Amino acid sequence: MTVYIGNLSYDVTEDDLKEVFTDYGAVKRVQIPVDRETGRSRGFGFVDMETDDEETSAIDTLDKAEWMGRTLRVNKAKPRSSSAR
Repeated sequence: MTVYIGNLSYDVTEDDLKEVFTDYGAVKRVQIPVDRETGRSRGFGFVDMETDDEETSAIDTLDKAEWMGRTLRVNKAKPRSSSAR
């Protein structure tokens, strides 16, 4: 039950993302990957929700919503392929 959030502002923190998603249910984990060289956010993140219904509610409401000057892309995260590194 992982949600992908794309087109995030580089200023967004994991706490910011958790605060937004808790409006839709219990958040188990938040992750915003950072660039290894610069230490800066890569502009996307992942949120693990407790249930499928909470995940669906968050996706339906937040996809294409504007937040922090950006139009979010929110959808169900796809599993990483074994070749991705």
